Amino acid sequence: MDYEEFFQEASEREIVLPLDEFSASVTHRLSNEALFHLPLLAMTILLLSKTRRKPKSDELGQLIGECFERTFSGFKGSSQHLGWSANLRMRTVKALTFLEAVSLVEVDRHDSRIKATEFGKKVVSKAVDAQSDLGYTLQLIERNYFDLQIEKQIAMDLE
Repeated sequence: MDYEEFFQEASEREIVLPLDEFSASVTHRLSNEALFHLPLLAMTILLLSKTRRKPKSDELGQLIGECFERTFSGFKGSSQHLGWSANLRMRTVKALTFLEAVSLVEVDRHDSRIKATEFGKKVVSKAVDAQSDLGYTLQLIERNYFDLQIEKQIAMDLE
């Protein structure tokens, strides 16, 4: 049966598909598990570690959680505060450990800041510059990270 025959037969038999139950648009929320994949966490750590203001290892889980909340629409306005998620923090440690093991980042022993190696900078730059969903998402995460830093600086100046 080809395309034309299918619709011809469907109209002759008066087949009707009820679509009323699908008409109401439901906003789908992401669960925490949706964003805790190690490759995404590793790319995010690599991205943040190549910026001018290097994140400290002890604030990394909180920063990534805040960036993800601002970046991914499923978490905007959510009562789930990702930065406080123990699961996110544990997976962030695993991603950081991986990045250190393959020499993409280094953690400074004196101030615990995470710095991308030259190879790490090349890897993340290639991903950011790619015309892909990943590149676009990483650019959004980077912009949201900068916004967070500016907000923190303004808050400190006001105190």
